[in-house]
This record gives sequence, structure tokens and C-alpha cells, in this order.
Amino acid sequence: MGCLLIVKNYTGDRLNFGLAAEQAKSEGYKMEMVIVGDDCALPPPRGIAGRRGLAGTILVHKVAGAAADAGLSLAEVAAEAKHASEVVGTMGVALSVCTLPGQVTSDRLGPKQMKLGLGIHGEPGVAVVELQPIDVVVEHVLKQILSQETQYLPITRGSNVVLLINGLGATPIMELMIAARKAVPELQLEYGIAVDRVYTGTLMTSLDMAGFSITIMRSDENILQRLDAPTKAPAWPVGSEGNRPPAKIPVPVPPSPSGKDDEILTEPQELSKQGCILEAAIEAGAKEIINIKDNLNEWDSKVGDGDCGTTMYRGATTILEDLKKRYPMNDAAGTINEIGSTVRRVMGGTSGILYDILCKAAYASLKQNTSIGANEWADALEASVAAVSKYGGASAGYRTMLDALIPACTVLKQSLKAGDDPVTAFIASSEAASAGAESTKQMQAKAGRSSYIAPDLVASVPDPGAVAAAAWYRAAAHAVKSKLHASDS
Repeated sequence: MGCLLIVKNYTGDRLNFGLAAEQAKSEGYKMEMVIVGDDCALPPPRGIAGRRGLAGTILVHKVAGAAADAGLSLAEVAAEAKHASEVVGTMGVALSVCTLPGQVTSDRLGPKQMKLGLGIHGEPGVAVVELQPIDVVVEHVLKQILSQETQYLPITRGSNVVLLINGLGATPIMELMIAARKAVPELQLEYGIAVDRVYTGTLMTSLDMAGFSITIMRSDENILQRLDAPTKAPAWPVGSEGNRPPAKIPVPVPPSPSGKDDEILTEPQELSKQGCILEAAIEAGAKEIINIKDNLNEWDSKVGDGDCGTTMYRGATTILEDLKKRYPMNDAAGTINEIGSTVRRVMGGTSGILYDILCKAAYASLKQNTSIGANEWADALEASVAAVSKYGGASAGYRTMLDALIPACTVLKQSLKAGDDPVTAFIASSEAASAGAESTKQMQAKAGRSSYIAPDLVASVPDPGAVAAAAWYRAAAHAVKSKLHASDS
């Protein structure tokens, strides 16, 4: 019936699972993705980073799993998971840092200190404070989660909730029970909130960290039904009368179609007219990226980590190498899919993932058509932009590659709808991409590394990712124009 990905809100998680989803879609699988950001320790976020995914994700998994087990459709399961993610909040407290395998344990936390508001990967918390009694800690955490100033949760006096006390890896169950002993009456008496269920256990850990997190989810009849549904998950807390399932659970995995990453075309292709045009466009776009490598690095050294040009150069040079021997140029959809494979193989960082997502989404759109013309390419670009925005979290005005691609897509669709010649529409859209990239000079960054830099330091410097996208797009458009004019003459 499909696959639902439940992803905790970390940029790397969103992008990598987004890429997996797009690849699965391109292979014919039904996919949905729900992002969980239940962290209530941080102030309302700037930009798109948002709240981290914490132990509340466990409850979202349980709701979604029970919904799937009840036979609901993929869309219905995703909707229930999304609703659950919107009514859950978490905050963590730790008395020690975790031990990363093969590394010396950090000493950033003193023997009589505790940290508040940590993530699940051993990140420093919001604050380090002196060790406090458990009652004081629980009061502080509940106050933060239920704060009416931040309004992270739609929970008020008279609401019903589910409470989860989660161990972080090295906390005895007795200490978790002590936290629960304080939390339940605090919710009932101080906040006027009815506690429908209490779950206590070690469910989402930070390796061997000593500490716990408190999760509160607003409950209703449907959520309680999902949480109460039987499960074979061995660690799910059950009552004394509940049935403990076997620890080993067989999970059938559908066979995955073999990819073409390692395949090389054994014979030279005789290219069709469309194949020649596509080859010219890809070659021109890659060469343009190679030409502007140093400029991209220079701009990125001012607003990022200085390697945008190098990363894009690595992808462009490998695309040129693979152009003749790997890409089925007479198959436009297949070629775009193979470009994504090239990018995934050689380009690192966020840009590599984003470009692979872009290619996978375009491939999924193109392969639905028996013939591919200007309108199908426009639809593919629109699908690519939507996928990058969905998984990366950015949109127009965030100072990213989308500030070049969104205007290009808009102009291309409008020009074709108005009846313009496809080449004219393509050239006009490339000019819109260049203008969009140039406009990033006046934008405040809301995504990527630039969002951590003071606005005055990025002023007058264009976003390197947007410039790169506009550059290959413009070069491809003019190559198509030249190729068509040459063939006409």
C-alpha cells in the first residue's frame, strides 16, 4: 500500500530521506513523508531549521503504525501521523554527556551540573545549570512545554494528554518513575490537564546518556485508540495484563529494482535530434559550471564554507565524463535519472543531495510521458522545484538555488501557456533565473550556512547556489537555441 517515512527534523535527515523518497517514487513506489519537530526547549526559530525531532516521534510512530495496521490508505496514515506530530512536545534534561564510539567522552558537563533542552545526538542543550532536585526540574520542563508565550502545543486547561517519560540510555527505571510521580499531579493540579495515559521507559536514547525527556501529546479518542492498539514492538510499554510479543519479528522487504549506477553503455549511440539537443544542453551547462568555479568559491567564502564552486565543479566534470559512456541520450527521462546518480556518486554536502532530489523528481515526472516536448520539460522543472522545496524546507526569498529556479519555472510555464515558441520561452526563463540569482544580494538568508551569518556580511554578495543554478540553466538554454538554429539551417 506504500511507505510512510517519519523523519525527525534535522536538515541532513530531511534531505537524505527526501532523496530516498524521490528515488523510491521514481522506481514506482508510493511514498509519503512526515516531519516531526517536537522540541519545546528552543525559542521560536529563525529561518527553516525549525524545532528538532525528539522522543515525541515515538508516539507519532505508534499512531501511524496502528493506523496502518487498521488497513487505512497511505494518505490516511500520513494524515494521522501529521496530526499527531502537530500536537506533541518534548524537552530533555541530562546529567551527563553521551560517549561517542571511539572517542574520549567530553568533559563539558561538570559533576554537579545538568543541561536543559538537549537534542538526541549529544548536542549541547539550551542551558547548563547547577544540579536541581527532580521536582524542580520537572516543574521547569512542564512550564516550558506548555508555555502560552511560545504556544508550541494546542493544550490548555481542560485538555486531555498523554505523558511519556523517556530514558536517554543510562537512567534507571526507578528514576524515570520518580519523574512521572511528579509530572502527573503537576499536570492535573497546576495546569488543570487530564492525563489519559502514562508511558515510562527507555524508548529513544542518546547512547549512554544519563537523563530523561518529558513528552506531552494532546489526546483524543482516535489517538488513544491508536496508542492502545496491540503492537509487536518489544520495547513498547504495556500493562501487566498485556501480551509480550517475541523479540524477533520477521519483516518482509520488497525487492528493489537494480540501479544503473555501475552500468556503462557498451556501444556508441546513434543520437536522435532530441538526443543531440539534450547532449548539447548538458555539455554546455556542465562547462559553464567549470568556468565559474573560482567565482562560486569566492562568494561562498564570504557567505558559507567556501567550497560551493569546488563541489559543483566535481559534479560538472564527472557529468562530462559520464555523458558519452553512461547516459542513454535518446531517453530523456533515463538520462536525467543517470545525472542524479552521477551527482550522488561524486558531489558531497547539501548541494549534492539537493541536485539528486531535483533529478529524481524530474525523472519521475518525465517517465510518465510517451513523448517529451517543451510542456513536459516545464512540468518536470516544476516537479523538481516542488521536491527541493519540500525536502529542503526553503522557498522563494530564502536565498537559495530556488531563487533562480522558481522564477525560471514560472516564466517558462507562463510563456508556453501564452503560446510562445519553446526556444523563446526557454531563453526568457533563463533570463528570469539570472535575475532571480542576482536578487539574492538583497535577501536575508533563511536557509543554509548563510542563515548563521550577520545580514550585513552577506549584503551585496549573491547566493552561490542560486548563481550556479542560473548559470547552468542559462548555458543549457542558449545551447538548445544554437543547436536548433543550426539544424534548421
